[in-house]
This record gives sequence, structure tokens and C-alpha cells, in this order.
Amino acid sequence: MRLAIRHTLLLATAAAFLAPLGGQVRAQEPSETLEPYQMMRSLQYVQDTVVMGDHSAAEMQRFMLTSLDRRLRTANPKVFEDPRNVDAALIYAMSGGNPATLEYLVTRDVSGYFDNRVSDVLRKYLAGRGLLAAKTLVEMVPEYQDKRIGPYLALVAGNVMVAKEPKEALRLYALARLTLPGTIVEEAALRRSVAIAVEAGMAKEGLAYARQYARRFIHSPYASQFADLFVRLAVEHYGAVTADDVDGALEVMSDDRAQEIYLRIARQATIQGKTELAALAARRAKERGENAPALARQAARLFADVADLSSGKVNQAAQAIDAVEESQLSPGDRALRAAARRVAEQVLRAPTQDGVEKDSLRQDSLRQDSLRQDRPSTIPNQISAEQTSALPGQDVPGAHGAAGSPAIDPTIQTILEKGRSSLSAIDELLNKDK
Repeated sequence: MRLAIRHTLLLATAAAFLAPLGGQVRAQEPSETLEPYQMMRSLQYVQDTVVMGDHSAAEMQRFMLTSLDRRLRTANPKVFEDPRNVDAALIYAMSGGNPATLEYLVTRDVSGYFDNRVSDVLRKYLAGRGLLAAKTLVEMVPEYQDKRIGPYLALVAGNVMVAKEPKEALRLYALARLTLPGTIVEEAALRRSVAIAVEAGMAKEGLAYARQYARRFIHSPYASQFADLFVRLAVEHYGAVTADDVDGALEVMSDDRAQEIYLRIARQATIQGKTELAALAARRAKERGENAPALARQAARLFADVADLSSGKVNQAAQAIDAVEESQLSPGDRALRAAARRVAEQVLRAPTQDGVEKDSLRQDSLRQDSLRQDRPSTIPNQISAEQTSALPGQDVPGAHGAAGSPAIDPTIQTILEKGRSSLSAIDELLNKDK
């Protein structure tokens, strides 16, 4: 409902923007009656509409950026006697506008309408030399906090401080978000805050930002970047991030979006050997995707089965993986299925005498090496009767480690670890092909 209202208002904004142009011949020319600040307000509304989910406004955004750029370059210099038009030019430059246009205006500003301090730091930032102006930028933020350009300066200052002082960048992003809530400024600041938290290992803060983003901007065209960050947060920091945390962040999403993210979490967790998370995410993907396309359902099933393989349930997992319909999988997941099948085959293959002798020699070598270095051996002196009575890879009833989980023969564990490395290498190749 709200999106429909926004779309109606967007059409009204577009009509008001184009009406003074007076006919189709003039429709491609910038208005000579609209002030730059009026055009900037229309552009801001369109940008905010885009990040709230109305992607049909994206083409209008591009048109308005082009029109405003032309208007600024052809405006009579006296237009900038009005500070609102100066601010419009500065905000345009910080909102994805052409950096050369700000340079053009400042170099021709013989009347001093543009504040040299502001224009100088922005020109450095837009030229990729923002660190040279970092100190000045941060100092200017509180000074302009209540001005029209204040939130944009805070956002730019945060971008500059990310590499140097991440926590300071978070503070600046928070200021930008609180000053312009529900806008493209908040969306950008919130998404970048998630990125900082992921990189810095700030799981608690990252979850808080992720929940806010999921509730406010999940329909933004930039939400795919957020999804990438959230998958990293969930997988790389699993433990600090719990299953309940993941569910809580995704509960507000539609089933199709939530399932997509659960599947991506399951895939990455599978490749990284985090079987508990992989199984959990695959199960959640199935639950949230009962009406999902066959491809998504088969992918969820595959990840759950590979998680069982990595946890040592080889016989059960191998049969389940074979039952997954290859034709229903994406090319990347077909490669993952093939790799998992090869791992299962290696584990279930009966050991040859030559292989047993080589493994024995390897263990003796490692034991001798540990003695030479005067350190305890990590190779067990004996293998339990329960372990020797089972074929490599079969589940051993009654055999448990210290934590109560099924014990796995060291030889099998080595094969499983090699399999995970193969899956990881395949995933890297698939990512390069994207």
C-alpha cells in the first residue's frame, strides 16, 4: 500500500519536474524556470523511493541526475546567490553526481558563493584523496550538523574514516542515519555499518545493524550487497552469531528472500565445514520455501545432505546425494554435488593393502618426528575395536568423542578434510565465473 502511494507521488513529482519544459521538443532540455534546489529536492525524493523498493523509479533517477547536471552547468552564476542552490550543487556531488561539475562550478566562482573549506574537502574526496582531508571533514561534521548538507557530510566523512578508524566511521554513519531517516542516506550508512561490523568481527553490532536494514530496506536495489554481508556475518562468526540470531534477522523478510539467504548460508557453511550451521540453514530454507521453485528445494536438500557427509554420516549422505535430481540444480550446485559424490566414494572405498602400508608408514614418521622434537605424539597408539570393526566411513555405534559426537577414524577424517578443500576450491572457481 505504501509503495503504491509512493509510486503515485513519484509520478506527480515527475510531472511537476517536466511540466515547465513545455512540450516534447523541450523535454530533453533542462528547465530554465526550476531552481537547482527544487530539482535537487525532486531527485532526493526519487532516490528515497528507489531504496524503499520502487525500482521503476531508477530510470527517472538517472534522468534527473543528467538534467540537474546540465542545469548547474548552464545556470547564471547569480543563481548561487541563494545558498539553497549552493547546497544543491554540493549535495548533488555527494549523491552520485558528476564530480567534474563541482570542479567546474568552484573554479568559476569569482563571487565566493561556495565555502572554500567545504568545496576543497569534497574535491579531494571525489578525486579519491579523501584521507588527505579526513581531519578537516570530521571537524566539519558537527559544525554543519543542522545544515542541509550536514547528513551528507557525515556520510562522506564516515566513508573516509572506514579504513583509518572504523569505530569513528560507525559514529559518523549513526549521525547521518539519525538525521535523515528513511532516506538513501540512511540506507547507505546502515549498509556500510554492517560491512564494518563484519570486517571488525563485531557480531553483536553487526546483527543490530542487519535487523534494522532487513526491516527498512530489504527491497532496496542495493539489498544484494547486504545479503552478501549477512551471509558472511552468519558463517564467519557462527558461535557469536546463533541460529536464533539468524532467524530473528530474517523473520521479517518474505519467504522467497529469506529462503535465498538461508540457501547461501547453507552453501558457504557446507564449504567451510560448519556442518551444524549448514544443516540448520538448509532446514530453514526448506521450511521457508514450501512453495519455492524446484531448483531452490533441491539445493536446500543437497546442502543438508553434504552437511551429513562432512559430519561423518557417509552412507546415509551418499544415498541422499545420489537421490538429488541433478537437472534441478544450478551449474554451481551441480559441481558441488559432483564433488560431494567423489568424496563419498573415496570414503566408502575399501582400503587396499598398499594404502594401509602407506598410512602406517606415515603415522610412524609423524610419531618419530614428534619424539625428535620432544613433544607428545598426536597419533593414537591404538584404534578401538569398535573402530576397526567398521569399514572406513561407516557410522560406528557406541563410538563417541569427548563431546559425545561420533568418533571418526583419522584416515576418514583426512579424506573428509581433503573433500572440504576440494569443495572450497570449486566454490572459488565458481565465484570467479560470476
